This record gives sequence, C-alpha cells and structure tokens, in this order.
Amino acid sequence: MTPRKKLEGLVAATITPMTADGQINLPVIRQYVDYLVNEQNVKNVFVNGTTGEGLSLSIQERKQLAEEWMCQGKDKLDHVIIHVGALNLPECQELARHAAAIGAGGIAVIAPFFFKPTNKDELVAFLQKVASEAPEVPFYYYHIPSLTGVKIRVEELLDGIKAQIPTFQGVKFSDTDLLDLAQCINKNETGEFEFLYGVDEQLLGALAVGANGAVGSTYNYLGQQTNLMLQAFAKPDLALAQKYQFLTGEFLNFVIKLGFGVAQTKAVMTFVSGIPMGPPRLPLVDASREFIVKAKAKLDSIVWPDGD
Repeated sequence: MTPRKKLEGLVAATITPMTADGQINLPVIRQYVDYLVNEQNVKNVFVNGTTGEGLSLSIQERKQLAEEWMCQGKDKLDHVIIHVGALNLPECQELARHAAAIGAGGIAVIAPFFFKPTNKDELVAFLQKVASEAPEVPFYYYHIPSLTGVKIRVEELLDGIKAQIPTFQGVKFSDTDLLDLAQCINKNETGEFEFLYGVDEQLLGALAVGANGAVGSTYNYLGQQTNLMLQAFAKPDLALAQKYQFLTGEFLNFVIKLGFGVAQTKAVMTFVSGIPMGPPRLPLVDASREFIVKAKAKLDSIVWPDGD
C-alpha cells in the first residue's frame, strides 16, 4: 500500500456552486478543480464545510458534491477532505460511510451545536462514533467555536485521543486562540498529527507557532499569493511573508467592514475566476451590487510583491 502523503500547505475550503434557482451546480466543479490547480496552485480541498454551506445542504446534495469532487479531482488533487458533520449522529455516520466508500482522503467533523457537548469526554464520544464508521479514513476534528459555541480547548481534546480514535489525524483549527494552537503543536513532538489553520488573516502567526498548513476560503482566489507567503516564510524571508499577510489582511479588513460572509465569498470568487458560483442558499442572501463593485476595485488596487 502506498504511504499516505502528508497533508500540508494550502487547502481550499470549497464553495458550493449553485444555479440561479438555488440548486447545486455540479457541472461547474470540473472547471473549478482546474482553476484551483492551474491558476492558484492549490491541490487540496475541504468540501461541504462552512464556506461550502454544508449545513444548508441536504444529505443527498452533500453526497453528490463529494462524489463530483472525488471524480473531477482524480489524478489532479492531492487530498479531498470531506466534511461530514451534522446536527445528529446518524447523518454524520451516513456521510462518513459514504466518504469512505468513494475513497475520500479524509473526513472532518464539527462539534454538534444545538445540543452541545459540554466537556471533552462527551465530544470525543461523539467524534469516535463518527470516525468508527470510516475505519480506514484519516479523521480530522473541525474546531470552529465561533460558530458552534463549543469552546473545549483542542489541547485538552488531544490527550489520549489516539487510543479512542485510531484514525485521528489532526485538526482544522478555525479559532484565533494561538495559545491553544501552540500548546497543541508543542504536544505533537512526534509530528503524527496535522494542524491546519483556518483563520486566513492570521495564518502567518499560526505558521510561526508550527501549523502544518491552512484551510480557508481565500485560497480559492488568493491561493497563488498565499503560496508565495508560505515560500517566503520557509526561506526564511519574514519581511516578504509579512508583506503578503498584510496585503491579504488589507483586503479582508476592507470587505469585512462592508459585511463579508459566504455570500460575498461566492461573489468574489465569481469575479476573480470567471466561474459562476451563483447565489447562496437562504437564510443567506446574495451579495449586493455595491459590495461587488467596491470589493473588486479594492482587490484590483492591491500591488502584490514581485508584480504578482
């Protein structure tokens, strides 16, 4: 059996393309894969997560999207990670079994966020019941307390987790608590776990404490620039890496003030890539024309280092 290639570098949190009437637009995925690989130099994807409106999709839609990403990404993408989290255990387990059946490179799960786990043991018990349905598939915990309200520290979660979840591979760490992330990485002396940072505008700080890579929405359309930041950091050329991070932050700071979420991300990806991402699904509403005009002007005005 070929050893698994380590997941590192950039992972695009994929957008779910939709038609004007709100149906998933599967034929666009092929073009989307080619764009990520050829234009952004991003060869890893995280499907059906927050950016992909995963919790707003039906189970059948999520399966269809997972299958299409696996099909179109074959021989082009290095890793396809499928988010299988849901509000109830049976649906998580069904999605985990499906991801395993189609050959996904990994599965990830958020904490359930209506009836919430209140301590580490409750959370691990839930995650174990999902992971056990895909016993050969690397398993990631998707830590995003700002949306789930589950604030159990990942450092605490790691203690003994491999014994309970043998497939545990790492964490998609979408939180600003770099102390927690640093303690996780400090504990990971053997390097068996992967820590992928999920707050794009703070990636450089996460790299400084040892993050392996990143999962984020901006890597759909700023992947090339962020890859150059990773290269600069690795040299190391900290001043150049900072320049890339500051410019990414300048754009995000601008659009956040306008109101920036999944709907606006779809709009930005559409005007940058030329691939129609369509509207979001209610209760989210489409980005305004004013947002699109201002965001495009701002992005066009940024002069990246080396003329990129």
